[in-house]
Amino acid sequence: METKNIGLRGIEVADTRISDIDGEKGKLIYRGYDILDLAKKSNYEETAYLLLHDQLPSKEQLAEFKFRLNEARLIPKRMQINMGNWRKDADPMDMLQAFVAALAGYYDEEFSTKEASYEKAINLIAKVPTIISSWHRIREGLEALDPDPNLDHAANFLYMMFGEKPDVEVEKIFDTCLILHADHSFNASTFVARQVASTRAHMYSAVSAAIGALSGELHGGANTEVMKMLLEIGTIDNVVPWIKEKMSKGERIMGMGHAVYKTFDPRAEILKELSRKLAARTGDPWYDITERIETATISEMKTRKGKEIYPNVDLYSASIYHMLKIPMDLNTPIFAISRVAGWAAHIIEEKFAEAAPKPALYRPNAVYVGKYCGPEGCEYKTLDLRK
Repeated sequence: METKNIGLRGIEVADTRISDIDGEKGKLIYRGYDILDLAKKSNYEETAYLLLHDQLPSKEQLAEFKFRLNEARLIPKRMQINMGNWRKDADPMDMLQAFVAALAGYYDEEFSTKEASYEKAINLIAKVPTIISSWHRIREGLEALDPDPNLDHAANFLYMMFGEKPDVEVEKIFDTCLILHADHSFNASTFVARQVASTRAHMYSAVSAAIGALSGELHGGANTEVMKMLLEIGTIDNVVPWIKEKMSKGERIMGMGHAVYKTFDPRAEILKELSRKLAARTGDPWYDITERIETATISEMKTRKGKEIYPNVDLYSASIYHMLKIPMDLNTPIFAISRVAGWAAHIIEEKFAEAAPKPALYRPNAVYVGKYCGPEGCEYKTLDLRK
């Protein structure tokens, strides 16, 4: 029996007002606003507010939102103590998933109302960076740093990681990365978040599940795989033979191609320029190598298969984080720092939207392709009669 629509590709499962992707034109929209405009003109806090509330904030609303995020940044000291009991080489995504789920046990809060869900959203957006930076410093044998109330979201995370306030250019580059990763419609982790929310589970559970989905190398883990590729290639002269060899074996080039975009991923356009700026500043070779990977892969794909292929969001984000001195295994957790705003918005929409009616619980059908022993099923035999 042929199974159609593997992976739910092309299947519409719910209405959303949060974001939209035009894969043919290479456009990404947050609540009606083009991602290219937001990346150039907005900041992460304003973008997070937009995703949550369906409109850009006024000056007063943004100030209040930032204040509430600032107030919520601290995590329980007991949580940081517990981090010290983990293996220092534990996967940071496993750590993040566990401690996000654990937040529910630290706060005696209301979970069932829409207003309570907004409070959880603020708590998560504020605390996820602190969880990640605390874990990193503790595993390095350093003291976890408290958040700096005088710094904005992006700058504060970099400060908590490295103990130094970033300069304006570095802060802007990292802030733009957070904007670009904040939402992407019904991607794998967002769908998981909505699916868990459809059971009426609370937000911490839904976000924890989303983090698990994000950890996979075909989703959020892809930028880590890109950086491994860059390190393996090493020099720009090695790019073309490396690409030819991989493609001759039918292997995938990480950071190239996308399930939805049939042209240039708009996020990759901006990240490419940010990577170029950082490389000019640091003198690192990673931008040049990445750009050569892009052109070589496009050329090989045309030659071998007569098809077009374009960079996705992961190709240039890997080199950006590496040049910012962020450990490679924190690339995906940083993705979560950004995406938690989108997850929260989708969870709230899933549970409280006034859009067209939808089932109370996601419950897709499956096509059974297992064995049949007869019209009544297989005959059960006791253990002594089985061969």
